[in-house]
Amino acid sequence: MTTATKSSRSSSAPRRGPGRGPGSMPIESVKDFRQTTRRLFKYFAKFKWALIVTVFLVIGYTLLGLVNPILLGRAIDVNILQSDLEGLRQTAVLMLVVFFSSAALQFTASFIMASVSQRMLKQIRTELFGHLQKLSLKFFDENQAGDLMSRLTNDIDAINRAISQNITQLIGNLLTVVGVVIVMITLNLWLTLAAMIVTPIMFFVTGRIAILSRKNFRRLQSATGELNAVMEETISGQRAVKIFRQNRSSMQQFGQANDEVRNVGIRALTISMVLMPLMGIMSNMDVAVIIGIGGWLAVSGIGGVTVGLIATFVNYVQRFTEPLRHISELYNSLQSALAGAERVFKILDTEPEMIDLPDALPVDDIAGDVRFENVSFSYVEDVPVMKKVNLHAKAGQTIALVGPTGAGKTTTINLLSRFYDIDEGAIYIDNNEIKTLKVDDLRRSLGIVLQDNFLFSGTVMDNIRYGRLDATDEEVYEAARLANAETFIHRLPEGYNTQLSERASNLSQGQRQLLSIARAILANPKILILDEATSSVDTRTEKHIQEALLRLMEGRTAFVIAHRLSTIRNADQV
Repeated sequence: MTTATKSSRSSSAPRRGPGRGPGSMPIESVKDFRQTTRRLFKYFAKFKWALIVTVFLVIGYTLLGLVNPILLGRAIDVNILQSDLEGLRQTAVLMLVVFFSSAALQFTASFIMASVSQRMLKQIRTELFGHLQKLSLKFFDENQAGDLMSRLTNDIDAINRAISQNITQLIGNLLTVVGVVIVMITLNLWLTLAAMIVTPIMFFVTGRIAILSRKNFRRLQSATGELNAVMEETISGQRAVKIFRQNRSSMQQFGQANDEVRNVGIRALTISMVLMPLMGIMSNMDVAVIIGIGGWLAVSGIGGVTVGLIATFVNYVQRFTEPLRHISELYNSLQSALAGAERVFKILDTEPEMIDLPDALPVDDIAGDVRFENVSFSYVEDVPVMKKVNLHAKAGQTIALVGPTGAGKTTTINLLSRFYDIDEGAIYIDNNEIKTLKVDDLRRSLGIVLQDNFLFSGTVMDNIRYGRLDATDEEVYEAARLANAETFIHRLPEGYNTQLSERASNLSQGQRQLLSIARAILANPKILILDEATSSVDTRTEKHIQEALLRLMEGRTAFVIAHRLSTIRNADQV
């Protein structure tokens, strides 16, 4: 192995302290929300028939809602003032029938939209989670896990609330406003014009507040994502927090993020909540105008205005202003949903860096010959970690990578695994440049055992089988035996069916390493990568791991990163 000058900087990506850091996605710039709306509604395409039915149901219960004020006016002018008790009974029964029919149609429309919403959001979640699997490690280095989780949960929940609860209400309210105006014009033009006096003010106020609301809800969701990132990182790093007695520092960082969510939340909610009293005031102003002008017209005998007609118009004015108020509230909720949708689409629009070329080669069987030719790489632009590195591992050889922290040892295996793409030079496996190989096939040919391997919640059997999901139980047992893991597994409460807690915290470090080795054995890779696989275990456990590693390395090309001489004494090159 020959290397030119290497940077002494750390070989890992820039680190962030617990909770806070520059890694979260920037707050999105203000976009054309109509474009986001159009993109969101594309997901409705496959449910168009359900939506068509829902629209007709909404039209139905909206029209039925317009009937009762007319029946109320009829009950006053025709039945009560003329002492027609039988007619009053029939009118009351008819009003009840209309009310229950409207409620039934409204329930059906809401049920359909809730079903459509859940199916649509399942598709968005699936696309988002699947897209995250395609993104490179660089993306996850630059973005906080808590913020990404917030986009998968909080932002999609905001979309869910808007779709399942608000869309039918918004359509219904819009139709109600239009229907009320048409009916009022039909009944009396003068009273209709009186009712419209306050309307322009309502629309102006709603529009202005909506603009401010959208901006602040976007900030609120970004701040919430940052808070989630603080909590996720601090909870995951509790061991370090306690060792270094940084509880107070963690609380300060949490407090700063929590204060930001509080302050932005207060601004966002204050702006949205101011609509309620304003719309209420304008609604009462409208009622006062109708009673004043309508009463004057009735007393003056102008326009055929009667007491029943005034009562009908008062009812219609309330039905007109109430939907406007609801539209204002729903619009604020939709702003929150659109802000969430923007954050979700921001991830979906991130192009994966590690993609197969159109003519990428499959990796069916490899010998394991590996070459680095003049490889240069940097995690951060103009801060090189590698410069003109050359390395050749013949098939079946064991290469020990030794050097101080920042020499590029871990970076070497990251590049071989194509977790990152190199800046210059080329990496070959069996004379094929790795960029020309299918990424999944390339990684299938690699087996990696790290210092702190990740074990998932699930059984011991599931975690070993993670190396090859189609493995039989017998193959899992054999892999555990070769990894020297069989003895301790049989001592577990339920053996291979023992449930592991999060990050396998109910196992020792050595036991976790043995399971990771068993997983690598089961995967049967042609090229093996061991990154400080024995550095965190005691001498006795190390002996068991060393025996397992020797079996694992037999007949394979192996790259071993280690500080212990015992780990690299059998290497062909150092």
